[in-house]
Amino acid sequence: MGRTVATGLNTPQPEPKLAEHVLDMFSLRGKVASVTGASGGIGYEVAIAFAQAGADVAMWYNSNPEIANEVEELSKKYGVTVRAYKCCLTNGKEVQETVERIERDFGGKVDIMVANAGVPWHKGALLDLAEKSAEECDSEWRKVLAIDVDGVYNVAKSIGRVFKRQGHGSLILTSSMSAHIVNVPQCQVAYNAAKAAVLHMSKSLAVEWAGFARVNSVSPGYVATPLTAGQTQEMVDTWCTLVPMGRLAIPKEMVGAYLYLASDASSYATGTDIIVDGGYCCA
Repeated sequence: MGRTVATGLNTPQPEPKLAEHVLDMFSLRGKVASVTGASGGIGYEVAIAFAQAGADVAMWYNSNPEIANEVEELSKKYGVTVRAYKCCLTNGKEVQETVERIERDFGGKVDIMVANAGVPWHKGALLDLAEKSAEECDSEWRKVLAIDVDGVYNVAKSIGRVFKRQGHGSLILTSSMSAHIVNVPQCQVAYNAAKAAVLHMSKSLAVEWAGFARVNSVSPGYVATPLTAGQTQEMVDTWCTLVPMGRLAIPKEMVGAYLYLASDASSYATGTDIIVDGGYCCA
């Protein structure tokens, strides 16, 4: 017997009108894209790539306001509209208001949303930290889950309403190879658990929203970003011995996966996760 599918989830959708030339399928011209965690690292490079592909871009930041000084120059450089928005992702009301503001600022629509912002866990083994300070352990655990899971939830809840109303949209969540494996030698249970939750959130929403939007995720491996900058050289060297390609990625190496999932080239992809980890999960 086949699977029983909930009523409405498998409603046939119209076939997309795709460009004849394959490169045009990857174009984002005429689309509005929104990226959280866009003040640096992967999020910044994704936002730049989307602008280069022709999208108008809303770049979200929280603690790093420097991007607000760049958007005018980026707009001129790429011939699109780029704006910066300050938002605390753990505040659901603020996230909702930011999404509404972006929708108004960009002509009443948002085609692409990348929920990328996140924080690492650098506190080592859970029990070691708990024995040292139960209060600090609880605080750090809540911090990672609040930003990496609740922040994504807040974004998804807010943008989902926009996508449903306009009848289309692409939500891309940044998960991690840590959603698929347990990293060694460092201990990072909070981060691993959070990214596993994000991965399954993506798949769950892909099914829920199949009638009006696509939801996918990207799982980066070790990338040279501020999230990894605090590690010792010894730790980085150890990571490189475990990565078949023998090195960390640079943030720009992630953007191809995001561009594919944002564009019409992935019109039949939903519930998909793209691992970009230099082969780590294969080893």
